[in-house]
Amino acid sequence: MKKMKKIIFLSLLVSVGLALSVIESAMPMPVIVPGAKLGLSNMVILVTLVIFGFKEALIVGILKSLVFTLVTGSISSLFYSLSGAILSCILMFLVYKYFPSIFSLIGVSIFGAVAHNFAQVTIAVIIMNNMKIYSYLPILLLTSLFTGYFVGLASIFIVKNLKKTFNVFF
Repeated sequence: MKKMKKIIFLSLLVSVGLALSVIESAMPMPVIVPGAKLGLSNMVILVTLVIFGFKEALIVGILKSLVFTLVTGSISSLFYSLSGAILSCILMFLVYKYFPSIFSLIGVSIFGAVAHNFAQVTIAVIIMNNMKIYSYLPILLLTSLFTGYFVGLASIFIVKNLKKTFNVFF
């Protein structure tokens, strides 16, 4: 029964991540940085990492990317989304596991945002076969400091409240 509750909760997290991705893709960003997003769905991956662990966070990130592609019909976005989700999940896990005394969830989230942007720009470089695309990376990395901070701050609040919930359900 405990395993079934975990699967159901992880499914809900994928659904929430998908909903946040859809909402975010419909929201225009009021900044001059094309392609920049808040990364709201990354909260779900970070929360999953803290509550359940690396394997589950990676699964949630991959499933969120796959289902988002099915919903939007944009196959090209799959490569960007999937690469960003995988690399950010790996880096967030490494920072969270090996440097917990140095970085809070805000720091972990910033590392995840940086990794996400780096992965997406790298995929763009590979697809377009143009190294000059990396010149856009510093602007995205600066943006990721702010978005990572926001996602990390929100994740701290969510994790704190979810742990209370887990004491009731699990």
